[in-house]
Amino acid sequence: MGEARILAMHPDDNVALCLDPVAAGDTLAAGVIAAEAVAPGHKIALRAIAPGEAVCKYGQVIGLARAAIAPGAHVHVHNVSADVGALRSGPGATLAPLLPPRRASFRGYRRASGKVGTRNYIGVLTSVNCSANVARAIAAAFPDAMFHDGGAVDGVVALTHTTGCGMTPASEGTANLQRTLAGYCAHPNFAAVLVVGLGCEMMQIAGFADAAEAARQGVSLRTLTIQEEGGTRAAIEAGRAIVRDLIAEASTCKREEVSAEHLILGLQCGGSDGWSGVTANPALGRAADLLVAAGGTVILSETPEIWGAEQLLFARAESDAVRTALQERLDWWADYVARNGAELNNNPSPGNIAGGLTTILEKSLGAVAKSGSSPLRAVYRYGEPITRAGFVFMDSPGYDPCSATGQMAAGANILAFTTGRGSVFGSKPAPCIKLASNRAMATRMAEDMDIDCSPVLDGVTLDAMGEAIFDLLLRTASGERSKSEGLGLGDLEFVPWQMGAVM
Repeated sequence: MGEARILAMHPDDNVALCLDPVAAGDTLAAGVIAAEAVAPGHKIALRAIAPGEAVCKYGQVIGLARAAIAPGAHVHVHNVSADVGALRSGPGATLAPLLPPRRASFRGYRRASGKVGTRNYIGVLTSVNCSANVARAIAAAFPDAMFHDGGAVDGVVALTHTTGCGMTPASEGTANLQRTLAGYCAHPNFAAVLVVGLGCEMMQIAGFADAAEAARQGVSLRTLTIQEEGGTRAAIEAGRAIVRDLIAEASTCKREEVSAEHLILGLQCGGSDGWSGVTANPALGRAADLLVAAGGTVILSETPEIWGAEQLLFARAESDAVRTALQERLDWWADYVARNGAELNNNPSPGNIAGGLTTILEKSLGAVAKSGSSPLRAVYRYGEPITRAGFVFMDSPGYDPCSATGQMAAGANILAFTTGRGSVFGSKPAPCIKLASNRAMATRMAEDMDIDCSPVLDGVTLDAMGEAIFDLLLRTASGERSKSEGLGLGDLEFVPWQMGAVM
């Protein structure tokens, strides 16, 4: 039999990642013989694991053995439980030394607010679903082909949603939507914004546009309501006239060299697999640390997907107040899922499981790796404006489009998205680069992937891969188009977090 490559992530681990297909009888490290076939990206037992014993990867508990697991056996959902009880709060991380400050820059659009845009879009937003068709009809008069001639304007994008009425006025859901709409109206990647309402909706434009207008500090924010304009056709014509004026204004904007401290990077992962926590996520974590060292900001989100790895973030909190704020969000989620008859371990998804992820704890430990090692400086609610530089956390669901929407509402002007199974996510107004965790998927979906992180398995260091990602982030922020931008994606990924009663 052959000798298969495997990788143990920590000296205390009792499982290892299979780098190659393993056949029964293959010789593994430390003299272990494979008891059965195991697919690449899946785990194999390095020694006997007793029933009820902790299964460890990354030096952390990822589950408990449901039954006796023999050396060389496949370790996965059939023999591992996520019900680990108190063991879930295992040892925390050792704080890594801060990277020395570094100088880095990109070419962006300075706004009157002091913020800097990485793109120069005209936004057509809606207060309510009732105005979605009008908003899209307005934007349809200005197709992307009009703006691919090297001019200053990147395009006109209509971002519509499915709510805005039938909501409880004083509720978390209403507050979430107000923050989201205000954040997008004030986003530095919009040179100007037109907000379209119906007129009689609960989510009145004035409820969020006033705050956004103050944040934009004189940069164009226009509004119209369909009922006041005289109906659908009149509103479309009026909206198109407004957008023509806004394009003319935005065409005078110019990029200039600015410090990387103006970058706010939203971190996302989706369609994860067994490689994600080994290649793409820790490589992105290195790039995140580089951005923090350059004075920039990095946002980790997806609260349900830090469950089981929260001890790593607690260890990085710069104060007790930050630690308490994170715990409050975790407690809120525990209550939220209980009220809705769910549990936080309803993840991994079928695709995650097929890719080798066994429990939410394993998935979370890999997901947190993309945040790097910098101190955690603040915790924010969904869509709340980010005011602290450095590494911060924003509460959100684990659903990628919804989480990314909240990050952009909070101010993210660029996103980085790791994937193992192959996400095709794109976003506007902030560009999104996608990082592949394994070579097979990166090759199969090459037109969607911006960078392949699998060379980490062949000897490229995580530091070197992090530098490559950081360089790509700066180039993308300066105007280089991401793969998703080349495909025209991003118009339909605006998904505000909808929660609470709909009347």
